[in-house]
Amino acid sequence: MNTPDNEVIHLLERLQTKYNASGQDLKAYLEGLLHAEYLNYWDYVEVDTLLTLQKPRTAIKDELIFIIYHQITELYFKLTLHEMEQIAQQKEQMTAAFMVARLNRMNAYFRNLTLSFEIMIQGMEKEQFLQFRMSLLPASGFQSAQYRMIEICATSFYNLVDKEHRDKVKPSDGFEKQYEYIYWKAGATELATGKKTLTLTQFEDRYSDRFKRLAQQYATTNLWVVYHALPEAEKGQPELIAAMRSFDEHVNIHWPLVHYKSAARYLQRNPEDIAATGGTNWQKYLPPRFQKRIFYPELWSEEEKENWGRAAFM
Repeated sequence: MNTPDNEVIHLLERLQTKYNASGQDLKAYLEGLLHAEYLNYWDYVEVDTLLTLQKPRTAIKDELIFIIYHQITELYFKLTLHEMEQIAQQKEQMTAAFMVARLNRMNAYFRNLTLSFEIMIQGMEKEQFLQFRMSLLPASGFQSAQYRMIEICATSFYNLVDKEHRDKVKPSDGFEKQYEYIYWKAGATELATGKKTLTLTQFEDRYSDRFKRLAQQYATTNLWVVYHALPEAEKGQPELIAAMRSFDEHVNIHWPLVHYKSAARYLQRNPEDIAATGGTNWQKYLPPRFQKRIFYPELWSEEEKENWGRAAFM
């Protein structure tokens, strides 16, 4: 019979300490481990379940591409929110190094998202897209709640107010008033009548209360507030400023622009035609040079803000 080596004995002693601290019987857990099956990749990742989550509404082949791509996007959004939550919930003294590490992850997620949007731009036949897309109304990527949550967790809520309406609200106004002028509403309002589309009313009915609660929760823990709370020496570190600026660019310039390119490929129509059919003008809504939505305005020069998104757009 083999005698346990010192390393095994040390591990057992540590386990004994761990289970004693919670009033548990180590021997019972070891007996359970004796009968447990080995973990398989397909079980851990839930591969079989994952591959059943695509449910096309038509028989058009390229619809599957459309569904899978959007599911991948939502998973990247979830990863981004996970990093934001780590920053918001950090119980120890916040440091620039901690923020840079999480921001670099977030930038990697959005960099991959932006590059992968080529699948949406070139990966589907236009004729197939236009056929199956009409079967999905009024559903729209506009209704991605996680993307709106990322925006709320990234900056002070006032920075999300539509630039055309910022004279109507102040940074000190409550979330209820600011939310009435949130920028994204312009993306789902009919051009001809100024009425909210069904896409927007459904979205607001489901998520408005949740967004307001999240804004309240992150009022003192969003990335912009956490950054400002750092000691001056930490706040001025070039790596942190670069990571913050990069995240601002990814979310507010590069990501909207690849959406614009996709829309231009599949949906290009004259503004008059859009208004006549009760549509929204994504040609004005998506380009960052029109929106000028900026998470971290103090990290950009006046010239950079004035030309926001123009260099990338050209």
